[in-house]
Amino acid sequence: MQLEVANSRIDTVYFIDHGFASVVADGPGKRDLEVGLIGRESMTGLAVVLGHDRARHTTYMQAAGAGQRIRATKLRKAVAESASLRQALLRCVNAFLIQTTETALANGRSKNEERLARWLLMADDRIDGGEVPLTHKLLGVMLGVQRSNVTATVQALEREGLIKAGLRVITILDREGLVRFSNGAYVASDTE
Repeated sequence: MQLEVANSRIDTVYFIDHGFASVVADGPGKRDLEVGLIGRESMTGLAVVLGHDRARHTTYMQAAGAGQRIRATKLRKAVAESASLRQALLRCVNAFLIQTTETALANGRSKNEERLARWLLMADDRIDGGEVPLTHKLLGVMLGVQRSNVTATVQALEREGLIKAGLRVITILDREGLVRFSNGAYVASDTE
């Protein structure tokens, strides 16, 4: 389910209580790439908080869950009337900016296996269950790699005994092992 469409007006802002959404960037003729996750620590519509009305990227609900929604016009009004609300929402913007910076560092410095370990940990932070629902195709978008690379990357983590891949789900078997395996790419502040 699309929550925001790239280069389109943001009419509704979502506060996710359970599950998570992926913010996906695309370019002309290029492969889509996830640039961030949104779960209970943040919200969609961050551009609205910053005074804009359009989404730069597409945001998809990735792991089903629950949450609250508000019309962007009502949120703008509430933010204009409440300094404390504005500060709280700016903290959401800051958390997302930190996460996207960490994502850029991981994408530039880390091996695919380390990046997958990081992504699975971030997803697990937002769903609390150890089972991350996804397909290899979606993982390719999350990691910015071709599907054949996803299979090899998943198998590497399975060989280490860190995960078990099933049909449309990856089960985390050793969370602490994934943290170590991420080689510093995962930091718990991603969700603070």
